[in-house]
Amino acid sequence: MLGLRSSSEPGKSLRAKRERLHLSIRRVEQLSQKIANEKNDPAYYVPHNWICDLENGKSKPRLAKFHSLSLIYDCDINEILALFGLKVLDLGKERGVVTLPHTHLSSLPLVHSTQSSLVSKMSSQALDQTNLVHRMFQGLSEMALFLVRQAGTPDVLYGYVGTKDYTLDPIIRPGAFVQIDPHQNKVIRGVWSSEHERPVYFVELRDNRYAIGWCEIEGKHLLLVPSPKSPVSIRHLRYPQDAEIVGRVVGFAHRIVQIPSDPPTLST
Repeated sequence: MLGLRSSSEPGKSLRAKRERLHLSIRRVEQLSQKIANEKNDPAYYVPHNWICDLENGKSKPRLAKFHSLSLIYDCDINEILALFGLKVLDLGKERGVVTLPHTHLSSLPLVHSTQSSLVSKMSSQALDQTNLVHRMFQGLSEMALFLVRQAGTPDVLYGYVGTKDYTLDPIIRPGAFVQIDPHQNKVIRGVWSSEHERPVYFVELRDNRYAIGWCEIEGKHLLLVPSPKSPVSIRHLRYPQDAEIVGRVVGFAHRIVQIPSDPPTLST
């Protein structure tokens, strides 16, 4: 039996997701315009008044019809959406279209269940050797190698480093995706032979904000330490009142150069 929800419940949930990312309704509208431009399809544009109505329970997308067709035709609803150009499984490949300024935990799935089963059947030798990714993982969506290798690990979180977060730049750059082990949530003391050996932590701050950096405990304060080349200063946070260690960063992926929209022509 299909459960019914009040008309305001979904809107409140969507508003909470928007506010978690510290986005205004106008900013959401601007980002949707960017997506529409990328896809060359105005249908992807989301006007601010529509978002207001949706969050206030005055409007709702007519997805119930697709739900019914999915049940009637005995097929996956994603298959029906794909017929209209909405390829849900391609979301992972399109994550870079929109960049967000604030560091946060990511809730968008990075690996599809069928991809995980394919990865589990691959030999470790294929992952140990340098190769072209499209040859190693034919049939899988594009993703960083470390994410593929850990696809079967259920107890990890994924975070996104905001485009304005230069705390660990250039080691972990703004716009990077990071993999987090929530079991390693205690600051390790020690002397590290290099920057790359020093543990990196993902930290939850007050007001549902997040940060990434090296950490030190000094009395009742947590020090969020930037990389030597970062323009960011050391941050002193009351611990644990104003900061909580989400976990240790165990992997990350980021671009090292921007891909131009118009590839340069080769000179002859």
